[in-house]
Amino acid sequence: MVKTETLLEQFDHIDVYLFDQLLRGRIVKGMRVLDAGCGTGRNLVYMLRQGFDLWATDRDPAAVAAARALAAHLFPRLSPDRFGVELVERLPFADQSMDVVISNAVLHFARDDQHFEAMVREMWRVLAPGGVFFCRLASSIGMEDRMQPLGNNRFLSPDGSEHYLVDESRVMTITSQLGARLLDPLKSTIVQDQRCMTTWVLGR
Repeated sequence: MVKTETLLEQFDHIDVYLFDQLLRGRIVKGMRVLDAGCGTGRNLVYMLRQGFDLWATDRDPAAVAAARALAAHLFPRLSPDRFGVELVERLPFADQSMDVVISNAVLHFARDDQHFEAMVREMWRVLAPGGVFFCRLASSIGMEDRMQPLGNNRFLSPDGSEHYLVDESRVMTITSQLGARLLDPLKSTIVQDQRCMTTWVLGR
């Protein structure tokens, strides 16, 4: 009997909104893809299995080691040098060298406005013309009156987490400043009135 792979085996715990971008053909094999803040690689499983041209960074050496181990298992031909311990605001890649940049649950760890903008602009710097910037980040959209301000655009959410949060105006202002276009409307998910995550997808 031929074993049929489950969706979990194929995609692992990929972010559902990133999965949506794959389904719609915005991220395909042949593109040069950077996961900036990859963690242990949960969003890379499908792309590793399919032999994508992947690069990944994270500030946590243990996370990068785990992502390298995952790649060695799923796509042994991919050099471990494709995974580096780097800060998002100082990426070691040439200008406009990536077709896709993924930023999943990273930007809300910004210290303040300056740090947030440095990370966004650095990822935008390495994105090629016609490229896709996919971002998921915590926001206050739809929950503005539930967030407790702590200064520097950092807030305490009802779930007890402390993060740098954006609102719709901030996201749209930066989109305009980058000269970007929204590929999708902003999509914000409120999690039982405890926190909010927003999906921000741009084309260059």
